[in-house]
Amino acid sequence: MDRRGFDCPSSAAAERLESIGRAFLGGYHAVLDDPSVATLGRRIDQTSVPENRGFAYEGAGMALMLLDRLGIGRGSFAAFLEGPGAPHMYLVHVGAGWAVARLPWLRWRLSRTLNSHDSLLRWLVVDGWGFHEGYFHWPATIRRHQLPSGLDGYAGRAFDQGLGRSLWFVEGIDPERVASSISRFPAHRHNDLWAGVGLASAYAGGAGREALERTATLAGAHAAAAAQGAAAAAEARDCAGNPAGYCDLACRVLCGMPADAAAAVARQMRLHLPPDGAIPAYEVWRTRIQQQFVSAEQGVRR
Repeated sequence: MDRRGFDCPSSAAAERLESIGRAFLGGYHAVLDDPSVATLGRRIDQTSVPENRGFAYEGAGMALMLLDRLGIGRGSFAAFLEGPGAPHMYLVHVGAGWAVARLPWLRWRLSRTLNSHDSLLRWLVVDGWGFHEGYFHWPATIRRHQLPSGLDGYAGRAFDQGLGRSLWFVEGIDPERVASSISRFPAHRHNDLWAGVGLASAYAGGAGREALERTATLAGAHAAAAAQGAAAAAEARDCAGNPAGYCDLACRVLCGMPADAAAAVARQMRLHLPPDGAIPAYEVWRTRIQQQFVSAEQGVRR
């Protein structure tokens, strides 16, 4: 945290976030040490604790995409997704976004890069890029609100969800500071940023009930977006079989239901999505999830 220049007021929060970084690096270096896809999943599972395992798969996704795009690997990323990385498909796609951030020519060919991935989850590649830029270049992207070149159309919104996730790290799991940072962005970016905050609060964790309740309050009109992010995190953990108590707590606070129920909402909303059009299927999915939580909140008020 110190090396990145983040001000984290809680030593417990700092340790939680740094453990995530160590898990990511573990998966990344596992690929560099031995890129054999056949044994990679087993090696990651043996060296990572369950609650952080997704981050290790994220790091592996970055390394495999780098090797493929540098001409060293031969379709390793796709083979990993079809094999041991399948249960962690969400995080592996996010890891590919780190490779996009590190290789400029992948940014210039972003449309081609995205079209080579799952038609729905490909936008998580851009989400990963957004997280990377917030984490490593926060003075520019978070304080000065700069967007990197290469983003076009809907990609900017997917980028902002990832940038919102990075706020959970940059602002040291402090709801007040997270909300203050978001408030200084242009208003049209707030919803996607809050979706990222909700996702990070449930998948990365580190906050107690009081902080989560404050997060929900500060999200205000964007509470459904924060709930959508938490539900997506629950679905990612459920798919991978690595539940966490803090994910359940975040879902209970932000979604008004336990993690397994929130994950079920996210899965249900994926059914019968339309093909990509002017609005990508991924955005239809996110909007459907948000509408479920808006409807639930209105029902409680009635």
